[in-house]
Amino acid sequence: MYQTIKYEVKNGTGYVTINRPEALNALNKTVLEELFDVFGKIDEDDSVKVVILTGEGRSFVAGADIAQMSTLTVSEGRAFGAYGQKVMNYIEKIEKPVIAAVNGFALGGGCELAMACDFRIASSKAKFGQPEVGLGITPGFGGTQRLSKLVGKGMAKMLILTADTINAEEALRIGLVEKVVEPEELMPACEAIAAKIASKAPIAVGMAKTCINKGYHLDLFSGSALEAEAFGGCFGTEDQKEGMKAFLEKRPAEFKNR
Repeated sequence: MYQTIKYEVKNGTGYVTINRPEALNALNKTVLEELFDVFGKIDEDDSVKVVILTGEGRSFVAGADIAQMSTLTVSEGRAFGAYGQKVMNYIEKIEKPVIAAVNGFALGGGCELAMACDFRIASSKAKFGQPEVGLGITPGFGGTQRLSKLVGKGMAKMLILTADTINAEEALRIGLVEKVVEPEELMPACEAIAAKIASKAPIAVGMAKTCINKGYHLDLFSGSALEAEAFGGCFGTEDQKEGMKAFLEKRPAEFKNR
């Protein structure tokens, strides 16, 4: 169905794999369009509880496709950046948690894609960076905004303005990734987290993700009000009744996403 990505669902987890290994999974317009389409399907599919996003071969995503970008005009460049941001924003916004399994290079648009996910588990061989200023451009898919929120303004400036590439351990130290594992442990580690999330109440998981995302940009009192609404709303769900009944009966809950 897709030219540049692979997609499958197993045990409540959606697996999205960018599949352009010959180009180190570089993001061209087709990849972005297919990512937007598949995440739209994921958003509407109640059988999917959590998503693992990765890249085929030795790269997560080595960046946006420079061959395609090299001839863009100003207006075309703006449009390409705006569409890339639309895709990243959509991935961040959907209520289902998205785990980036960073198996190799996550540079430029690849780093921006990883940052649009809810958290990042990295192979010890992964590399991260925003090399755009060395190509005469700025990050265009949200890098100047998300990186500073993850690692702080000063560190973001240092990485973006020097165009330095960092390894997985440094990415962990500065807060760009949440966990580093050996390459052969990457997918099992992501799958273990996905399974744990998938076992929880889907509505509550989605509401909690939304509260964190929206509340991050609000003051404490406004964010707390948002949380109170979500908390109260959960009491109108069947999953809340099942979750608390199961707790009192000392048995695993069977959530129905209702």
